[in-house]
Parts: sequence; structure tokens; C-alpha cells
Amino acid sequence: MKARAKGDFSGERLGAVANVLDGVGTELGADALRRFLSCHSGVRWSQEHPPDAHGLVTRQLHGDHRARVSTMASSACIKRMILSDGPLILDGGLATELEAHGAELQGDPLWSARLLRTNPQAIKETHYRFLLSGADVITTATYQASVQGFISHLDVGCDEARELLMSGVHLAKETVETFPSGDRSLLVAGSVGPYGAFLHDGSEYSGAYAQGMSVEELKQWHKPQVECLAAAGADLVAFETIPSVKEAQAVVELLREFPDCNAWLSFSCKDEKHISDGSPFVDAVRLACRSPQLLAVGVNCCRPAVVEPLLDSARAALGPGVSWVVYPNSGEEWDTEQGWHRSELAAGWTPELSDAWLKQGAALLGGCCRIGPAHIAALREQLKGSSTSSSDLADSNT
Repeated sequence: MKARAKGDFSGERLGAVANVLDGVGTELGADALRRFLSCHSGVRWSQEHPPDAHGLVTRQLHGDHRARVSTMASSACIKRMILSDGPLILDGGLATELEAHGAELQGDPLWSARLLRTNPQAIKETHYRFLLSGADVITTATYQASVQGFISHLDVGCDEARELLMSGVHLAKETVETFPSGDRSLLVAGSVGPYGAFLHDGSEYSGAYAQGMSVEELKQWHKPQVECLAAAGADLVAFETIPSVKEAQAVVELLREFPDCNAWLSFSCKDEKHISDGSPFVDAVRLACRSPQLLAVGVNCCRPAVVEPLLDSARAALGPGVSWVVYPNSGEEWDTEQGWHRSELAAGWTPELSDAWLKQGAALLGGCCRIGPAHIAALREQLKGSSTSSSDLADSNT
């Protein structure tokens, strides 16, 4: 059985979370959140139907609400979802949204992954806000998680470290299963950050560490994380912020050992044509497309302004059946002394930018750092004409 997160769901804490979601432009709002939290001790279904054309199971919640959940999404299932429902909306920056609601993560070598042990309910509440804003895909709080990282920074054994990694998927799937999604198809992506995220020195934006490591070493580093996420039932694995072609090669080779695992790979990029280690983006895309298990390749945590020229530079390298995945940050820059700030010359994230990315073939679109539920609601309205935005959700991004 999956270990279920426990927490205090009453009083002031519940009221504060519920207030964020009051007035959302759906029939859900705070009442739905209270129903969700009341189910934390176990999922209660009153009816279950056979899988639909997407391979998803429709489960009838108490009342009139339904949730469509995946029993383990196949590549064909995900592609059918994209073809029939249009682009899939990703969530935003999980860690920065947690920080917006009081989590103190800056300077922590585990970043949001520490909350898998100390405050798992905060993670579930954040997943829920993104689902409520219109996200079709939520990513687990495991970007900066690793077996070695948990052993080093939490003083746990290997078995507990693996359980913590798997709990990231369990928390996300429990949130999906208790979310009244109606006819919306929902997926959980298991987040895998680069080796540089473990180093906690910002090198995921340079890839400098790869110069002193072999492809095999990088492959063996990532293997325990992928094993745990796949075993826990992630619908696909998201290799995020990969800065070097050497690490991308390690990902491609590692996926061969997990033939039932589907994934996307997104790069960190330094400018309009190059990933962070200086390699041409077109070469990185061509390399990634060698893996038949990679359903999408693209960029994340970059400035929004560089996305369109990056995709243009590599359009000829995108393999058949492979889509673009795009989720830039807000356009702000992080400074250790000043915090988040925007350059006067830097263009910020706006939902209208997604129109161009969609025309370029992007099938998975969302946001990274400093992109919150209000942004995702605006993105969904822009792409699908389904508004879930509210002034209360906007408060979570200030």
C-alpha cells in the first residue's frame, strides 16, 4: 500500500488555503478543496468505469464529480490525448509556488524535495491549485531529489531514500485521483533534474560538471531516480533543465533499460541557439530524438523570449512523432542578494506567446520558476478558451 501523507486539515491552515481558491471561475472553489482534504486518509470511489479511448479510467466521486485518471499512460495514450484534446497544459513552478505560500526553500540543497518528508500536504495542496487552474499534467516534487541527496541531507538509509522518491509520485497521483476533473484527462510526470541540481551550485545552467564525468557515470547517477519514479507509477518521466549533450546522451541510453517508460527531455539554454554547455540546440534535439521513448523534446526554465528562435533553429531535427515541450520561467532573474528581479530589456512570460509556440508544433506547454496557478489559468484560456482564472489565484504569484 502507498503511504499517505498526514497533516492538519482544519482551522486556520485550511481556511488560508481555501481562501486562495474561493471565487475561481468553476463550480469547484474552496468547497472542492475541503472535499479533497477530507479524503486524505483514503480515496473513496462510488463507481468505476472501463478505460476510455485514451486508456484512462473514469471514476465517479461522491456526488456528481468525476475524475479521469491513468492506470499507467502508454505513449499511444498520451499521443491520442494530444491529438484529440489539443495541447496538454503543464503546471508551473512547483517550488516557487510553495515559497509563495510560506515554504522556506532558498539555500536548501534538496529544495522542494525536502517537503516530501517535512510537509507533504503542502505539496498536495500546490498540486491541487495547479489542477484547479487548468493544468493537465502535474510534475512531482522530485526535481532536486536523489537517493544520494536524501542520504546526505536527511541522514536516512537507502531504502527510506527510495521511498521518499516514490512518495513524490504517490502524492501527485493521490491529488489527481481526488480531483473532480470531469472529462479532463490528467497525467503525472515524474521530475528528474540534472546532476547539477544535486550539486546545488547552479551548474544545471552551465553543464560544467559534465566535462569531468563520463556518459556512463551520468547514466548510473540518474538510474535510481528513474527506477523509483517508474515503480511508483508515474505516467511519464520529465528530464528537466538538462544543460549538456553528454547528459542528454546518458538519458537516451538509460531509457533503453526502461522500455515501458515514456519521457520528455527539456534543456536549459543560454541563448537563442545554444543549450547551456554551448552546444547547438539543433544538435541536442537531434541526439534526443534517437530515443523512441522520448515523446517530446524542448526547453524549460529559460527566458520566454528565446523559445521561438530556439525552436526555429532546430525544427529540421525534430523527429517524426516527437513534439516540442515548452515551459519557460517568468523572464525574471534570480540574484542571491536582491532576490527575483526583471531586467528592463527582458520580456516577461505572457500567455499570448504560446500561440507562436503552438504553431511551431509545441504539444506540451506550461511554465517553470515564478509561473503560478494564475498564469496557468491564463494559458489554458488562451489555448483552449477555458477560463479558470481569478483574482485570488493571482495572489499566489505575488
